[in-house]
Amino acid sequence: MSTNHDIQDNLSNWDDRANIHAGGGYGDIAGFINNPNGVTGTVKRDLEVLLPHLPANSVKGQRLLHLQSHIGTDTLSWWRLGAVHVHGIDFSPNSLHYARDIAKQAGADITYVQSDARYAAKALANEAQGFDVIVTSAGTITWLPDLQDWANSIAALLAPDGVFMIRDNHPLLFALDNDGLTITQNYFSGAEISYDSDGSYTAGSKGLIQHTRNHNWAHDFQEITSVLLKAGLTIEALGEQRITDWQALPMLTFNQEEDGWQMPADLPQIPLTFSLVARKQI
Repeated sequence: MSTNHDIQDNLSNWDDRANIHAGGGYGDIAGFINNPNGVTGTVKRDLEVLLPHLPANSVKGQRLLHLQSHIGTDTLSWWRLGAVHVHGIDFSPNSLHYARDIAKQAGADITYVQSDARYAAKALANEAQGFDVIVTSAGTITWLPDLQDWANSIAALLAPDGVFMIRDNHPLLFALDNDGLTITQNYFSGAEISYDSDGSYTAGSKGLIQHTRNHNWAHDFQEITSVLLKAGLTIEALGEQRITDWQALPMLTFNQEEDGWQMPADLPQIPLTFSLVARKQI
């Protein structure tokens, strides 16, 4: 199959996932909308990574773009934290339907644009001023077949001295089987896996997805860092974390305080996510 066909498979799959996530898979959406101080656990973890690289250690007043924003709960969280001119980009029109509705109900001034994240610069070509902050996190780049156009878009859309932050699944996880015990895939960039699944990563979703075909691509640290450097950005920080945003491996347990998943204390510890911060020089 062609890459374009694979992307279309993924889009149809994420359109289905949007119904699940907005319909209860992401918990009490109505309660989240009605809580003006509500911020997702994902954004709280992103904020820990991002704040040391921002003026006055705050996102307030910063023009912000959220790549692969899905149904917009994280995007709304950034707006609630004080970001301005907030934009979200996603390739799934159904996800954006829910995102716009959630923003409207919450009274949030957020603009959503449909686009593949790799071509965000073209989709937002009228944003001449650029963004002070661009973020993407929690299961994003594995859905992109290549990253150079993605990095070029990020560099083009950042304002001078602007900051990009990614916090995502650790590349090691791609190589592991679903049991988390066996290496079944190539770790290095270029590997692709295709599979069918009739559920999402949220509880109770099995059997609810009609478009079951998924395609994921491996991106190792060498590729992730190289494309950003080639795009002209300067890498300021690289980290690895013990907490992830979903049950990526079956032995992970939920940490209520952290609102995330981790390895049990009696098992060997491995990184579950990584983070990277890069800056566009003045």
